Amino acid sequence: MAEPWLSADDIAAHLGVTKDTVYTWIAEKAMPAHKVGRLWKFQASEIDDWVRRGGAAADSEPSPPG
Repeated sequence: MAEPWLSADDIAAHLGVTKDTVYTWIAEKAMPAHKVGRLWKFQASEIDDWVRRGGAAADSEPSPPG
C-alpha cells in the first residue's frame, strides 16, 4: 500500500513542533516537502530519514575566538 501524503499540521504533530517551524525548516534547512497547488505535502518516511541525517539539528555554535 502506498504511503499517505501528510499535511503540514500532520508532520508538525509527528515531529512535536509547530507548523511555523515546519515552514521555516522547508525554507532554511531543505526539509523534504512537495508543493501540491498551494499546499505543502510530506511523506513521513522522507521526514524521518531527513531527521536521522541531522536535517533538523540546531546549527552549531561558532567557536569562540582565541
